[in-house]
Amino acid sequence: MQYRGSCHCKAVSFTVDVDLANPITCNCSYCQRRGSILAFTPEQNFSLESGKDKLTEYRFNTNKIEHLFCSVCGMESFSQGEAPDGRRMVAVNVRCLEDVDVSSLNPTMVDGRSR
Repeated sequence: MQYRGSCHCKAVSFTVDVDLANPITCNCSYCQRRGSILAFTPEQNFSLESGKDKLTEYRFNTNKIEHLFCSVCGMESFSQGEAPDGRRMVAVNVRCLEDVDVSSLNPTMVDGRSR
């Protein structure tokens, strides 16, 4: 299904075709603090509509995931990286999608802390 999403101040906005049937949460040092619910989709299903010039990148640990957040409001609405098979993927923060009732989702907990 296609969704519109944005950061808090809407300087960064996007459309994405993503399945919300299997979202995750993660307990790694970063995700635990951030509190996001993530859904993954191939990069070609994601379109940045505005705010490319407002994105700031943060990497940690293996430096493979491009955590991108708005330099105006600080919200990370998505990140980019490679799946284990090498495909480019986008992880969308479901909390940043319009018209999604996050209380209806049943995210799977991923033990990122142990990886």
